[in-house]
Amino acid sequence: MQAPGPSDRPTAPDQDGTALPFVAPCRTLAWLAPFRWLELGWRDLWSAPALSLGYGVLLAGGGALLALLTWRLGVLALYFGLASGFVFIGPVLAMGLYSVSSQIEHGRRPALSYSLRAGRSHLRDTSVVGLCLLIVLLVWARAAAVMAVFRPSTAYPSWHDLIPYLGIGSVVGALFGAIVFAATAFSLPMLLDRRTDAITAVVTSVNASLRNKPALLVWGSLIALAVIVGFATACVGFIVLMPLLGHATWHAYRDTIDASQWPPTHD
Repeated sequence: MQAPGPSDRPTAPDQDGTALPFVAPCRTLAWLAPFRWLELGWRDLWSAPALSLGYGVLLAGGGALLALLTWRLGVLALYFGLASGFVFIGPVLAMGLYSVSSQIEHGRRPALSYSLRAGRSHLRDTSVVGLCLLIVLLVWARAAAVMAVFRPSTAYPSWHDLIPYLGIGSVVGALFGAIVFAATAFSLPMLLDRRTDAITAVVTSVNASLRNKPALLVWGSLIALAVIVGFATACVGFIVLMPLLGHATWHAYRDTIDASQWPPTHD
């Protein structure tokens, strides 16, 4: 079933009394569009290498620290890391990367102070998105624990015995992963670019994802591949891959969402 379009949504008044839709329109994407986003993201990365790689070091270091704490201290450290990362640290760092691409797009020389101000000024809405993601991820973790009942009790199970466990686990994991991905594909860049709220940005992101399933499937696969490469290199690869994906996400938003009805946040 096709997702409802913007015209099917009710409207809400803006601060000046102008009625705004609850979801921004989206464009139809070619399935190869994500490769163009990566190309543009790569260009932005090397247009501001110090800033971009600096963010990459912070993100890679945070991922490595979380993995180490989880290994040493158990699941409690993982939950604490998710809470601090998804609610506070992660969204602010992501907004910084989007801000770098936005500055380049508007002909500015990228500046760390400008990026940090952008992250702080949107802290409330990004925290709302991060908190929602945290809830979904914690429910996901609980669902993964419940899946243990399908694990074979024998010490050396056969592939036949593993099929129900792996099959159900894959379906549940794919469901939660799709929810998180659809909600975040375009929402945070929209919050940076336009004066809107977290709910509008998330609904817009989900709507655009549902209307561009082939392109978003390719995009999600490329992100998953980058994550695999990052962990395979002991998180060192994340120093380049994280800012690359961040810049590419900005171009994905600009290529997909028509948010012109909302006032811009940039000067």
